[in-house]
Amino acid sequence: MAHLSLSALLIRFLLGGLAVVACTIVAKKLGEKVGGIFAAFPAVYLAALLTIGLDFHGGQLISHSIMLSRGAIFGMGINIVVALIAGYLLPRVGWKKGIVQSMACWFAVSVIVVFITSH
Repeated sequence: MAHLSLSALLIRFLLGGLAVVACTIVAKKLGEKVGGIFAAFPAVYLAALLTIGLDFHGGQLISHSIMLSRGAIFGMGINIVVALIAGYLLPRVGWKKGIVQSMACWFAVSVIVVFITSH
C-alpha cells in the first residue's frame, strides 16, 4: 500500500491498542489460557481491512483487499509456528531469552516466506 491516509493509520493504531488492552483484561479476569486465545485475535488484519476503504475504491479496493487477505493467511500461519516455538523455548531458556529467540525465529521465518512467495 503506497498511500495511507492519516485517519486510516489512526484508526488502525486505536483498534490495535484496544485489542491489546482487551486481551490483557481478559487474561487477568479469565486466566492466561483464555487471554492467549484472545491474543490471537487478528486485530491488525481486521483494522487494516476495515480502513482500506478510506484509501482505495472500486477495483483497487478489491485488489488490495485480496492482497491483504492473502498476506494475512501467511502471517497467521507464521504466528502459529512462532507460538509453538515460544511454547518450547520459554520454559527452557526463560522468558527474556525465549522472547528474543522467538522473535528472531519469527523474523527468519517471515523473510523466508516472503522470499519464497515473491518468486
